[in-house]
Amino acid sequence: MSKDLMPKKRTNVYVIGNKLGIGTRRFFLSFAPHNRGRASRGKLLPAVATLAVALAVSSAQAQSGEITTICTNPVSGTSWQIRIDYDKSTVDSNPARISAARIWWHDAKDGGNYTLDRKSGDLTVIVASSTGGAFFYHRCKLLS
Repeated sequence: MSKDLMPKKRTNVYVIGNKLGIGTRRFFLSFAPHNRGRASRGKLLPAVATLAVALAVSSAQAQSGEITTICTNPVSGTSWQIRIDYDKSTVDSNPARISAARIWWHDAKDGGNYTLDRKSGDLTVIVASSTGGAFFYHRCKLLS
């Protein structure tokens, strides 16, 4: 036979491992943990769902009612109030999106987009214009 028609000898690590019995898929799977010491998905999923519902209920209880907050522009010293109604999801009667971290709303009167960071009290106002818009930064005293 011609040398070109002869099968090439494979000497890579996988072939050598096959000869020793360790290159097979069955060998490697025999050392897999097979969920020993782990919670199975069937037990873990209901626990996570229960925790998520409990957190949602507790945060919903903390976010009920209406609060009035004073916001101050640190540069000019101008202060003004905003009313946040958690039950209606509004800020100063404007529809708002309320999450655990932020409150977003749009005021149709001045065209501003507002973002209130609930942790720090930082309020960012973005007002669009033909010249690129303006950003204003305020600090709000958040009351619980």
